[in-house]
Amino acid sequence: MAFNLKGIFNKNEEEENEEEYVESEEGVVAPQKFDSEKTVILLEPRAYSESQQIADYLKKNSSVIVNLKRVTPDQAKRIVDFLSGTIYAIGGDLQKLGGGIFLLTPHGMNVEGKISDENVKGQSNQNNNPNKKKDTDDEEFDF
Repeated sequence: MAFNLKGIFNKNEEEENEEEYVESEEGVVAPQKFDSEKTVILLEPRAYSESQQIADYLKKNSSVIVNLKRVTPDQAKRIVDFLSGTIYAIGGDLQKLGGGIFLLTPHGMNVEGKISDENVKGQSNQNNNPNKKKDTDDEEFDF
């Protein structure tokens, strides 16, 4: 009976090399290495309590796109505040992609380009057309 002492003492190393099974073109399921540094996680939290899970992905060097449209504006603000602290602690970056959608990247992940804010002063459609109503998504996520 053989014991895997490496697995007992190096659990973090084992977690980094998790195998994910994917169906290949031939229809055979083949093991594939999971590389957290090349992974983008898409999440739609439904409660503030899920913000710790998001932070855990960031700590494992995964990039995360978070859609906050399924939580209340108060919960969304709390989640962004929590994740901002996480981003600061790991030296990462947080970018707003749209109303309630954020890209969070760990330290060392390069993101090129920038998403412009539609409501830049003097360029807003609402300023050009005073009869147009403000989009409710923009109103809820004004941070």
